[in-house]
Amino acid sequence: MLSMQDMTKSFLGIRVLHGVSLDLAPGEVHAVVGENGAGKSTLMKLLSGEYRPDAGRIEIDGTARAFDHPAQAQAAGVGIIHQELALLPDRTVAENVFLGREPTRRGLVDRSAMAARTARLLAELHAEEIGPHTPVRQLSVARQQIVEVAKALAADVRVLVMDEPTAALAEHEVTTLFALVRRLARRGLGILYVSHRMREIFELSQRITVLKDGRRVTCLPTAATDVATVVRAMVGRELNAYYPPRAAPGSLGPPVLTVTGGGNARLADIDLTVRAGEVLGVGGLQGSGRSALARALFGADPFTRGGMTVAGREVRPRRPREAIRAGIALVGEDRKSEGLVPRQSVRDNTLLVTRAVGVGERGDDEATVGRLLDRVRLTGRGTRQEVRYLSGGNQQKVVIAKWLAARPRVLLFDEPTRGVDVGAKAAIHALVRELARDGLAVLLVSSELPELLGMSDRVLVLADGRPAGELPAGADEEAVMRLATSAAARTGAA
Repeated sequence: MLSMQDMTKSFLGIRVLHGVSLDLAPGEVHAVVGENGAGKSTLMKLLSGEYRPDAGRIEIDGTARAFDHPAQAQAAGVGIIHQELALLPDRTVAENVFLGREPTRRGLVDRSAMAARTARLLAELHAEEIGPHTPVRQLSVARQQIVEVAKALAADVRVLVMDEPTAALAEHEVTTLFALVRRLARRGLGILYVSHRMREIFELSQRITVLKDGRRVTCLPTAATDVATVVRAMVGRELNAYYPPRAAPGSLGPPVLTVTGGGNARLADIDLTVRAGEVLGVGGLQGSGRSALARALFGADPFTRGGMTVAGREVRPRRPREAIRAGIALVGEDRKSEGLVPRQSVRDNTLLVTRAVGVGERGDDEATVGRLLDRVRLTGRGTRQEVRYLSGGNQQKVVIAKWLAARPRVLLFDEPTRGVDVGAKAAIHALVRELARDGLAVLLVSSELPELLGMSDRVLVLADGRPAGELPAGADEEAVMRLATSAAARTGAA
């Protein structure tokens, strides 16, 4: 169906793709993986007509194609669903699905025909609950993705590129997306699936192409390989220690963070202690209260009952500014909207908290910023660069540096590696453990069970906003899910 041969691309004299080749069969899910900067996005943009290649050849059904514009690629049967969805939020579902291709009658847009055709497409995708007349703004991210898929089907797309489609989805939404991908493949669409998440790559794909530094390293049948082989091809080295060693028994310091009987509209009966040097993991099903707990500790959605101490001093933060002054920092799950100012420099982002709240590092000179960025091992082109041009992993490191500047005693992480590649994940995991060894108390919220279990010294499992149980280091995924689901079932029955 698709053949990309010897694709080459340079920007400002710097070559970012070196003769990459890739092919796709009808009904195939072909995963494309690599660290940030490996060339995945550039290759996909060549296919979708956003960039023109310097050299190389694209064939669709054996016919050579050259695209100067995304509309030409779409007319040839190629569609792309970006991680940042390209929908107009104040228009309806039907208006988005047929944007630029609206059916007409007597020279006017035929809105009834447009709505009827949209409803048929949504029914084919088993998404009848989405109304054609619903404004896109009112839909969840998962349903907006379904609208993007309907938009592609309306254009008779046969090759569909999905770029990090699960990055902003909850666990139950990921399951829905997987079912949708499989239905599309059964219809005969060829799907190029770009993702950092190994589990979904191995669950969905038939082949895996690995890119590194703008070159194709290998193409492997999924059934004949394993995660370790793919990771080694991506990063060029072994990552035997996917997770750094845990704290040694007896090495933990005194309690730093305690909560007794904490509760609010989302949480109840929260009792926890985190010691200096400890990583306490927080797990549970979607909606169990994991992120709500982090936000309560940070004063964003504060506790309305119960007691809380930091380093033995009673605190009751009612807003984030008070939590910061009490020594609490939160690396939130959405770094783009909550953690960074994308159009400001790395330097200014690093100093955001100290300038706004007046705590922690007093200096704002290059030496202070440089020391903080060295601490998080940032790789970039200087402190004056706008942070939006950094990779996801480096952006997350800037967020962490921003909080280290405040010299916290307690560091809360909510989905710390969401949307970063496997190499950056390993670096962030190592940094989290290093900060714990330096005496910080760390609370880590993660929906990725391997990360939760690999990083934590203990795991607190929540269900419906309440503790369902606690597990020691070395517990397995089944134990977490058994606690989370049995407690959720009891709560639902009650």
